[in-house]
Amino acid sequence: MILRQGASMPPQEKHWNGSRRRRVKKRILERYERAADGRIIVDVSASRVEELYEDYDKTAPYHKIDLDEDLAWYLSECARELGREEFLIRFTFDTMPQEELRERVRTSLHKFFMYQKELEISSMNTMLRTSMVYFLLGVALLFLSLWSASVWINAMDNIIVRRVLVEGMTIAAWVSLWESLATFLVNWLPFRQKIVLNHRIASATVLFQAPGAHL
Repeated sequence: MILRQGASMPPQEKHWNGSRRRRVKKRILERYERAADGRIIVDVSASRVEELYEDYDKTAPYHKIDLDEDLAWYLSECARELGREEFLIRFTFDTMPQEELRERVRTSLHKFFMYQKELEISSMNTMLRTSMVYFLLGVALLFLSLWSASVWINAMDNIIVRRVLVEGMTIAAWVSLWESLATFLVNWLPFRQKIVLNHRIASATVLFQAPGAHL
């Protein structure tokens, strides 16, 4: 069945489509283990703590070391896949690290994703400023074109030149206004989703598990 824009979906089609989405979501969630409180567990296994970081330097504090790129991607994809489901992150190492080291890992994970969140906020603010500039420029050009049409109606003898100038400014105004709207509509939601995603990961509970143990 092909649905055209503006057409409504038959009730049975809506029911089938919604059921299918729920089944797909259920299959995704079934791949994850759950904690005793019902939260989904995102498991991360590594031999040593050092494997969690890029270019590991023993002399540098953990919160100043970048997470491994694959680990950051994995956590982001898991959080995106889980949607609004509550989750926690569980690390398993060959040897259980000391409490001080575990706390440093928690801190580094939190700070890394909070920093990613701040980067997305900064990029979103830049996008919003750009959109506002286009909007103000479009409004200014639109008023200028309207003003010019009323002033030049008797001031210019060449009707063709007058019409070209006025219509040119009008077109430029609408292009600028459209660019403002398109920039906002296309970019705002992805930025917002990344900000929420990074915040969820940064705020997630981080647990550590000895090899062979289970929550």
